[in-house]
Amino acid sequence: MKKNLKYLLALCLTIALVFSLAACGQKADETPNDAQDDQQTEQEEFTPANYSIAALKGPTAMGLVKLMKDSESGETTGNEYTFTLAGSADEVTPALLKGELDMACVPANLAAVLYNKTEGEIEVLAVNTLGVLYIVENGESVQSMADLNGKGSTPEYALRYLLTENGIDPDNDVTIDWKSEHSECVAALASGQASVALLPQPFVTVAQSKIEGLRMALDLNAEWDALDNGSALITGVIVARRAVVEENPAAVEAFLKDYAASVDWVNANTADAAALIGEYSIVDAAVAEKALPYCNIVCLTGADLLEALPGYLEVLYNASPAAVGGEMPDNSFYFA
Repeated sequence: MKKNLKYLLALCLTIALVFSLAACGQKADETPNDAQDDQQTEQEEFTPANYSIAALKGPTAMGLVKLMKDSESGETTGNEYTFTLAGSADEVTPALLKGELDMACVPANLAAVLYNKTEGEIEVLAVNTLGVLYIVENGESVQSMADLNGKGSTPEYALRYLLTENGIDPDNDVTIDWKSEHSECVAALASGQASVALLPQPFVTVAQSKIEGLRMALDLNAEWDALDNGSALITGVIVARRAVVEENPAAVEAFLKDYAASVDWVNANTADAAALIGEYSIVDAAVAEKALPYCNIVCLTGADLLEALPGYLEVLYNASPAAVGGEMPDNSFYFA
């Protein structure tokens, strides 16, 4: 007889290559190296900007910590940055739309919603976080997506899509039980009310510290990649106001270089990055050190951005157009 389990969800949840345009011909006295040096100097010259940037406390802010530290000591490409950390996107969105912020790290679908709401005044610069959702279990019954048949919960459209692609009807084969706070899921797991839940990092790590034997049964990022559908599961992106981009695109490019360097450093220096994450009160340092390898922090720009994000948004759009603001963003949504 199939055991009836309840599963919980924590809801918390063109190509832009930079072409180096070489001259059609070279001066008679100009060597190839001279031309390359002149071209490089021309590309590097820009007027530094001062950007106000907001991020949410969690994985989307973790990749910024080295840049935050470098900005304090003036060790950037020339731009100056002011950072604001917020607890939810609701705190960030109004300031961005009013022009009080230049850039913000927001959920990927919210970026599309804002683009449509403002009639194109918001532009996405980069993907900063891939999937951070994990199905956790206090047991061994879940080894694949198929094991969720007849039991489980859904993490909005992404999990519904994954369930459907794995032959599971999310409306009839699983039980949806929404929880508004991660702490409710952790409490239910701890009390034995539930043995399986869907949680994002770093809350998975928090839950594991409180519940003995809790394991990451499935990584939804890996499950999405296994579908090989030409997209990626995406948690967050960084957006900018179009007016900011158009005013000084070279400074925006310089910011993205700073951002990419920060992400690379965070991913390569887990312990030091965790210390900075704790210093900025994003997440407790001890939790951050354990969670960072599972947070999928990236800085995908240009061709990588266009390869990953449109397909993900299309999945959301097919599930519910409202999830992306009513219609799919066109190419002007992407910084190119």
